[in-house]
Amino acid sequence: MPWTIDGKLVLITGATSGLGLATATELARRGAHILAVARDGERGTAAAAAISAAAPGAEVDVLPCDLSRMREVRRLAATMAERYDRLDVLLNNAAVAMFRWELTEDGLETDFAVNHLAPFILTNQLLPLLRAAPEARVITVSSDNHKGVKQIPWDDLQAAEQFSPLPSYNRTKLMNIWFTQILAERVAGSSVTANAVSPGFVRTGLSRDATGPLEFFFRRVAPLIQSTPQKGARTAITVAGAPELSGVSGQYFANSAPARPGGLAANRELAVRLWTLSEELSA
Repeated sequence: MPWTIDGKLVLITGATSGLGLATATELARRGAHILAVARDGERGTAAAAAISAAAPGAEVDVLPCDLSRMREVRRLAATMAERYDRLDVLLNNAAVAMFRWELTEDGLETDFAVNHLAPFILTNQLLPLLRAAPEARVITVSSDNHKGVKQIPWDDLQAAEQFSPLPSYNRTKLMNIWFTQILAERVAGSSVTANAVSPGFVRTGLSRDATGPLEFFFRRVAPLIQSTPQKGARTAITVAGAPELSGVSGQYFANSAPARPGGLAANRELAVRLWTLSEELSA
């Protein structure tokens, strides 16, 4: 353990299992005060117990929030402002991969709502707390799957005819990178940095609702080539606390090192368009 982050406040969404739990556990071992966001209270309590068992003495607070509901995202941000005077690390880790079209209570396609708009709103509302920290880092978990996205259905991102299992998820992973790029521009010159990370192809619960050929692939083939959540979490852990990354912003990391995103990721015009649309949808 070459570095520690003793006492730093680290908010992690999707902290009850998979990548989120693995990331929270390791950062707790390194001294972080973990703020674990959980959709389900019982799972949140169980995750806190698991983190504490692996990192005796660690401080773990559980914060309930269903990230598919934007009113709950805003309530989470308000709770943070009431309870804490700063935030050192925000790790936007939570994600879903839908295998059928579904709208949230806000009329948003669920992949889009949870994977993009929720972290967009949460991050922007937590900026005052992030700016209050001596040095704050925002990390958003993306995926190399973004490289295969060829176009964005801007006219109606929420429409059923625009939905397709995995391609819709992949679009949101591209959006994570665009969001990071524009956020990094907006916080430039402050104590806040923003970076995106790829965990690789990790064994998590994202594919639990897959059907047909996709179910066969994720049940029988994928486990042979997927990495563990502990290995997948390494990049986010590095970007969250490695001293040598102080001040580094607007980057995409894979295998714990800067990497070049692909496909449409370099199109700043589209990144700005997404930011503007996100502002409109979150108004």
